[in-house]
Amino acid sequence: MLGDNNAGKSTLLNAILGEKIAIVSQKPQTTRNRIRGIKNIENAQIIFLDTPGIHDAKGYLNEFMVREALSALEDVDIVAYLVEAGKKTEEEHFIIENLKNIKCPVILGINKVDTVQKDILLPLIDEYSRLYRFKEIIPLCAVKGEGTGELVKLIIELLPEGPKYFSEDILTDQPERFIAAEIIREKVFLLTKQEIPYSTAVVVEKFKENPQKKIVSISATINVERDSQKGIIIGKGGNMLKQIGTRARIDIERLLGTKVFLELFVKVVKDWTKDKRLLKEFGYH
Repeated sequence: MLGDNNAGKSTLLNAILGEKIAIVSQKPQTTRNRIRGIKNIENAQIIFLDTPGIHDAKGYLNEFMVREALSALEDVDIVAYLVEAGKKTEEEHFIIENLKNIKCPVILGINKVDTVQKDILLPLIDEYSRLYRFKEIIPLCAVKGEGTGELVKLIIELLPEGPKYFSEDILTDQPERFIAAEIIREKVFLLTKQEIPYSTAVVVEKFKENPQKKIVSISATINVERDSQKGIIIGKGGNMLKQIGTRARIDIERLLGTKVFLELFVKVVKDWTKDKRLLKEFGYH
């Protein structure tokens, strides 16, 4: 799945899978890595790639995110390009130009159609059909799950025959500790403001299962760039960090289906977003 910032790709992936494996927020540039989601249906298995939003890349971290998104076009059978209804972006022309270089079918999903008047939808579809020869254009409301069934049905029709690459009980090939780190980072996005989320990298230091006690113990470090950001993450009397931990723990427990003991630390790593070595260390390479 390809699109610009805040088009709703992660929300759409979660809606299709019926489980939350990709983090979401109202802030742009939430997704940083490509995330595979596996949808198993009778006689079919679809492997979705949720990619970072394409945007004007300034700095090493943003350049990594755009590379992640565009490289996803190289080995896929179908591209689902997602746009937000009624919202034109500068990146749209750049994305469509890149689509002209690929040979596989491209489906356009117009998301958030519930936010625009119905009488502008048909002219909007007509406008996009003149920009590119899309295989199909599907109106969607990912947050409500509307149009997702039609999208999945069309993808199955277009997919070539092949083997199942994953067992039917797997939703993603990402390890649980990666998703746990992403959930913690999501809560930072949701609870903090301004530049804080974009200066945050979460590293899970410990992920230990105790089958006898039916609990998973997780220790994670929230890395930020400056002392002032550390103060905001911790909050007065540790209140912000406690909120982040509580909300993250609830989601991680839902994901793992067991009790979780979550321990969070905050560390200042000066200007990590500008350091290629640190970017690689934090998983952005």
